[in-house]
Parts: sequence; C-alpha cells; structure tokens
Amino acid sequence: MSSTQTLESKLKALQCHFTWDLEPNTSKLTYLSDALQDISTDEGNVWLGHIYNLQGFIQYKLGSTEEALKLFNQATETFQQMKNADEGTWLMVNFGNLAWVHHLRGEDEKSQDYLSKVDALMRKYPAPPEEELHPEVCAEKAWTLMKFDKEKKLQAAELFKKAIQKQPDTLEWRSSYVISTAEAFKDDLKKLYAERLETLRSARERDPDNLCVAALYLEARAAHGEQIQDEARSLAEKLKERPASSYNGISPLLWLYRKFKSEVNADETSEEAQRQTQSKRSAAEGLTKKIFSKDCKPDDINEAIRLWEEVIGADPKSKFGLQEKTLEDQITLASIYAKVDKEKADQIYKDLLGREDLDPAGKQMLYNHYAKHLYFIGADSHRSTDFHMKVAEIQEESMYQQSSIKELKKTLGKSKDPEMCGRIRKLLTWLGYLPETQNQ
Repeated sequence: MSSTQTLESKLKALQCHFTWDLEPNTSKLTYLSDALQDISTDEGNVWLGHIYNLQGFIQYKLGSTEEALKLFNQATETFQQMKNADEGTWLMVNFGNLAWVHHLRGEDEKSQDYLSKVDALMRKYPAPPEEELHPEVCAEKAWTLMKFDKEKKLQAAELFKKAIQKQPDTLEWRSSYVISTAEAFKDDLKKLYAERLETLRSARERDPDNLCVAALYLEARAAHGEQIQDEARSLAEKLKERPASSYNGISPLLWLYRKFKSEVNADETSEEAQRQTQSKRSAAEGLTKKIFSKDCKPDDINEAIRLWEEVIGADPKSKFGLQEKTLEDQITLASIYAKVDKEKADQIYKDLLGREDLDPAGKQMLYNHYAKHLYFIGADSHRSTDFHMKVAEIQEESMYQQSSIKELKKTLGKSKDPEMCGRIRKLLTWLGYLPETQNQ
C-alpha cells in the first residue's frame, strides 16, 4: 500500500465532518451558511467552536478550501479560549477536519501532523469502555446533524443521549437533546404535550436562559389549551433584549405567535424591524447610485456594502428561496464588491449560480449580470458570451433577454472567432433574430 493510500485510509477512519455523510445540495449549503452567519457571538455562544467547524466544512463544499482552512483554525482558537486549555477531547473533530482539508489542498505533511495530534488525543483521552465515540465527539456530531433535516434530528437526539449518559452534567447537551426530541413532534402538538411536556418543564428549570426550550415548553402547554399569553409576552421581552440568532428561540417563539395569535407585541417588533430594514435599503440604494455615478469615496463603498449585507440578512426569504428582489439585492452587492474585492464578488456570483431554486426569469437576470461582470471585471469575453447565450436560450421575454441578444449581435459584428460566431448565428437564427441565409 502506498503512503498516499495509507494516509487516505487513516483520514477515512476519522470522526469529523468529512466522514459523517453530510451531502446537502448547494441550496441547503447556502441556507446553512447564511443561517450560521446570523448567529451572535456577543454573549459567548457555547457552540461557537462547533459553528466554525461546520462553517469550514460548508465553505469546502462550496469550493473554497482557503476559507475552510481559515474557519477550522478559528475553531481551534475558539475551543482553546473557551476551555482555557491547549488540548482536550473537544479538539478531536477539529483536528480531523484540519487533517482532511490539508490533504485536499495537497499538503500531506501538514495533514499527517494533524493525524498524529488526533492519535495523541485518543491515547491520552480514550473513549469510555464499549463506546465508539468519546462524549465530546458524540455531542459535536449530534449538534451538526441537528442543522440538517428531521431525519437527522432524530439521529442527533440519540447521539446526545449517549453523550449525556457519560457526562450528565453538561447543560448544553441536555438542552439540545430536549430540543431535538421535541422538534420531532412539532407537526403534532398534542403528542408533543403528551409525551414531552415533563421533559420540557424539567429542561426549562435547569436552563432558564435557553429561550428555545422555553418556547417549545409554551407550545406544548398551549396545545393542551393552557393560557400562555402572559408568559409569551414576557418571553418576547427577553427575546428583544438579545441579538437575533438561530439559537435564541426566535423561530419557535414566532411560530407560537402565528399559531395561537397571542397578545404579544411580535407584530410590533416585526413592523419596527421592517421599518429599520426599509430605512437601510433607502440609504443603500442612495449610496449605490452615488457609487455608480463615480461621485463617491471609499467610505461610501464600505458603508453601502454594510447596509446591503444587513438588508439581505434581514430578509428571511433569502434563506428559503430566492425571490426576485432578494436576487437583485445580492447582484447589487456583488457589483459593489467588484470595485474593491473581486474575489468576494466572484464568490457571491458563484453562490448564486449554484442555487437550485431560481425560476427562468431569475436565471435570465443573474446570467445577464454575470456576463457583464465577466466582461468588465473578469476580462473574460468568451465566458461572458457563453452566459449571454444562456440568457437568450431561456424562452422568457424580458429586458435581460433583449439586453443579451443585443450584446450577442455586437459580438457577432466584431469577433474574429469563427467557432463562436457560428454558435451565435445558429442561436440567433433559431430565435428568429437572423434570417436563415445569414446562418450559412
């Protein structure tokens, strides 16, 4: 067996994100990436190291090993700071990820170094008898699986249960176990009440600051007919005091408002957030006009980027399916980034091109803008032409189709590439924009 085969066999034996059969599609990866970026770190999120690990894996799957390596290293530093120690079982998954990403980057010597670190940790901190995984590894795998789908949430619950059996005093594991099991019953609230109320009540008492547990507990009680309006109002006030994130209970709480029409001020909060977002949008649009009129300063560009990112991040639809306005906002952001950071602009377009939820009109808009980006920013006229042809091929009459057809005609008039000109003539003839004789 060659040294490369030996290394790969060792890598496949690791417990980390690269070996956990995590194969989401591009749309799911983009959603997860957006959701994880929304998490606040202001209050010392106990899952922050795990978050960076998952973000690193997502960036690798999206095609950026450089960003993946950066995030995995950030995970290492975060674990060490939070645990106030240089090593421990909580680094096993992280070191496994680093071993994989260095191997994938062709850096096998560094990969071997991290394999050695994992081996050293396993010798120093062996898993409990008769257990495949150390509790810390078990818990991180469980937390990771919770981020995917309902089926994986049930698997996550079993893993949390195993971890808790070995380390019953770890509060965040116990709360996450309760959340993962309760969410499996969300489609049947009466069953949630009947089978999980006592577990939720106990978790609420143990972890009173966990708003997600609190919201699930209220849901179960409301399903039984209890009046929970006052408690929901109190919970809403606590929610407003915290930064918005996927882990502070906002999703189940807002679901509670919609389901039971509680007399809480969620609608007011929502309306205020919408007003703030609209104000940011207006400011962003004004700066964008200024930027593209060339009457701007570097600070204007940075401020416009900040505002557009906040506007896009505040739109929940951006995580569940691109609406036309959301797509337009992201294209605008990419065009502004192109003035100061071409790689970032390229990455935004790459992410958008990987979406599987674009309708024909959305594809035309994206392809047309990307074609212009390739031509003016990327200096790649051939690929630019290819994307203009993609726009024209979509049977949807639009301003973007007309724009791309116009560019194709220009290319036909000035290009000296016979193969490309032949393809353009064939397409335009098929679409009826050239007579048959011109395609001879």
